[in-house]
Amino acid sequence: MRFANYFRIFAPKSSNTNPMKKFFLFCLALVGFVATAQTYEFKVVTAVESVVPSGMGRSRLISANDERNYKDFTTTRSEDGDERNKSDRDEIRVKGFDETKLLNFFNIGGIRFQNIAANDALITSKLNAMSEEGWELAFVTSGVESNSGKDDSTGLFITRFVFKRLKK
Repeated sequence: MRFANYFRIFAPKSSNTNPMKKFFLFCLALVGFVATAQTYEFKVVTAVESVVPSGMGRSRLISANDERNYKDFTTTRSEDGDERNKSDRDEIRVKGFDETKLLNFFNIGGIRFQNIAANDALITSKLNAMSEEGWELAFVTSGVESNSGKDDSTGLFITRFVFKRLKK
């Protein structure tokens, strides 16, 4: 049997399809589409890990508990209007957040692999807790600000975990 003939077996026998049947199928598809339109809420958890030599830095896992509406602190700028954003920093600042202590990557002896493993265990615990609360890890992004010479003793490794879940 030829390939094209195989699919003719499944095709309808007549091309005169009932208009009511078409309308019913259209309504069914529309209801299915609307039912799958979902709205998500998002949450960001940030790991800030110090890469400062001699263990002098601070490392934390941060998760905000307070909410902010970005529109309250946003100004639209254009050629016609160049009004500067005059939002008060104290209004933007979040005072309600979870801060989990992490260990620094370095100690006096150099890189400390046990510290990295400990941080991994703590971050994994947070990720598992978020999953148990119904959050799904949507994506992860990271960045580094590292030592740029002998006079620069600063460095951070930042990882942002972005979670989502269906809005209730």
